[in-house]
Amino acid sequence: MNYRSPLANAQGLGSAKSGTYHWWMQRVTAAALVPLTYVLIRFLDLSLNASFEETLAWVATPFPGICLIAWIVAVFYHSALGLRVVVEDYIADEGMKIAAIWMLNLALLFLAITALISVLRILIG
Repeated sequence: MNYRSPLANAQGLGSAKSGTYHWWMQRVTAAALVPLTYVLIRFLDLSLNASFEETLAWVATPFPGICLIAWIVAVFYHSALGLRVVVEDYIADEGMKIAAIWMLNLALLFLAITALISVLRILIG
């Protein structure tokens, strides 16, 4: 016979309202990426059709440079949120799950910092 309440049985097994922030931030970053992707498409178009100097000059102007920085931040954060869900859903072992999430976050952080430094070096000089 089980004398535990349903609440006691469920404790430690659910999100306890922490999943709402994660869900909300994934939607916010997705919405932010919609207009910011236009700048990325313009950048890719210039990269393929314009000279290197023209592309560099375009990125060095404030609006496209700041939009590219915002795109980098949004896309890597959005990726980290999405990949975390995939890891949580498909890796059963808790130790492997935590290690995979840490490795993903570190890899995405490294890539985001590398991309941000690249754009900032163009913007600064």
